[in-house]
Amino acid sequence: MTKRGLPLEGIKVLDLSRVLAGPWCSQNLADLGADIIKVERPVTGDDTRAWGPPYLKDAQGNDTSEAAYYLSANRNKRSIAIDIASEEGSKLVRELAKSCDILLENFKVGGLKKYGLDYDSIKEINPKLIYCSITGFGQTGPMAKDPGYDFIIQGMGGLMSITGERDDLPGGGPQKAGVAVTDLMTGMYATIGILGALQERNKSGLGQHIDVALLDCHIAMLANQNLNYMTSGVAPKRAGNAHQNVVPYQVFASNDGHLIVAVGNDRQFVSYCNAIGRPELAQDPAYTTNSNRLKNRKDLIAILEEIMRTDTRDNWLAKLNAAGVPCGPINTINQVFEMPQVKARGIWKTVEHPVAGVAPTTANPINYSATPIQYRMAPPLLGQHSEEILREFNLEDKFSLNK
Repeated sequence: MTKRGLPLEGIKVLDLSRVLAGPWCSQNLADLGADIIKVERPVTGDDTRAWGPPYLKDAQGNDTSEAAYYLSANRNKRSIAIDIASEEGSKLVRELAKSCDILLENFKVGGLKKYGLDYDSIKEINPKLIYCSITGFGQTGPMAKDPGYDFIIQGMGGLMSITGERDDLPGGGPQKAGVAVTDLMTGMYATIGILGALQERNKSGLGQHIDVALLDCHIAMLANQNLNYMTSGVAPKRAGNAHQNVVPYQVFASNDGHLIVAVGNDRQFVSYCNAIGRPELAQDPAYTTNSNRLKNRKDLIAILEEIMRTDTRDNWLAKLNAAGVPCGPINTINQVFEMPQVKARGIWKTVEHPVAGVAPTTANPINYSATPIQYRMAPPLLGQHSEEILREFNLEDKFSLNK
């Protein structure tokens, strides 16, 4: 039987992106087998290299130069240090682009044109190249040239208007997500766009320009909340840890902690009421259907909150799980990695690292049956592969990165 390679084996990606959205996209492509050539500024490199502490520690427990933030989005890549603002540097990038399948960048709109690295210029030397631009607001529109930042777009794009405790309760007000969800979702949409363009190129033989914007992706990911507004004309508001459309579907306090109860339908509500020892609630006309529970949310939740405070978190979880009621704990991240399920799935991985010996990394959640993800390389040191890449592209006699 012929050994099957990774899905993107043989695909070369010239990655001019930095920080998170672009590197998240290229890490996805790298995990799928693509060869990622990460182009970084000499001396400083990707901005996130300096976003510490924490830093990766060596075998003696001392900090290395590698920030945890940078490590999160750059495995399975090779690094080459190039000053693209110099004439020689921009020429080298164009030479590399001639032999690559994908170019990924997240410069401001028009920012690469002065270096001859914009899509129209690159298309002339490699019409098969797929060129993906990630910006804050896209290539068109009145805000096209404005810089985009995850936090700002979480506010501007509506997420913070529906995230956080209700305004009429203590602690109410806008709240950002605990991770840069806009950047991450944009990286995912860029990955999807590139994979689609690769498939189309198999038919046409030609590349194209992919325009991906943080604001567009952020709005798209609001999903049902968009449709709640679009179908009703009423903008959703913050609901804290409660669901906008389903009751009871929220966090409850027990007498020693908190748990999530996620009753998704009327049948589950009956099971929930039985599990908490109040079967009559499921027979009350005010609560028999989700629509009625929504109308009478305040009264019902007040009753349930009082009941849930009478027992421990773990006792409630055991009772609810036994009754088939969706529920779960609220774990800290260290508790997440101690879960037997997480250990069984092998989410904590390690890779060999040239400075620290080993480096941790989080497993890619895609599990192929025949071509499993390989954790080939730790996130590279700045310029670690510069000379290697020049030799591979037969450019070592034309360019020197040590000048």
